[in-house]
Amino acid sequence: MEEKPVQKINQVEEQFIEKIADNMNTYGVSPTVGRVLGIIYMNRKPMTLDELSDATGMSKTRMSQVVREMVEFNIAEKVFEKGVRKDLYNVEQDYYQTFISLFTSNWRKVINKNKMFEKKLNRELLDLLENEKIDKESEKKINDLLKETKEWLNYYQWLSNLVEFFESEEVFKYVPKP
Repeated sequence: MEEKPVQKINQVEEQFIEKIADNMNTYGVSPTVGRVLGIIYMNRKPMTLDELSDATGMSKTRMSQVVREMVEFNIAEKVFEKGVRKDLYNVEQDYYQTFISLFTSNWRKVINKNKMFEKKLNRELLDLLENEKIDKESEKKINDLLKETKEWLNYYQWLSNLVEFFESEEVFKYVPKP
């Protein structure tokens, strides 16, 4: 292949990588994770931490942190390749599955954090009602807040159902892939 087509192909691949990195913000994910995702994706085969460090200019330690974050988001996985002694990492090649993984992992964290917060508030409010001497106005405020925490919990249950809807891929029945 001539030098000019190779350079153009490399430029287009780099644009893909940059666009993937840019899009990660939409999912609440750092552009660094997106850049590494794009690099592995464009490589079309698993890569080692050393290869990723070389490709990004980042330290191996930082690369390890980024890859660990990607594994937590369920958009990368450690893979085995016979004869290769170093850890290899690959990414999901299906854009739809990557979206679902990012969407659901972020929302699961939010759901869990807020359910814990709601339970804590609920306990504190019930403790006030049961163990403190309070006037009618304060009692009304506490009951209003308890009602609000119940609505909050219902909302996060709905979000949990939405996450399930995506994870089960039932969403594709209603919004089919092209």
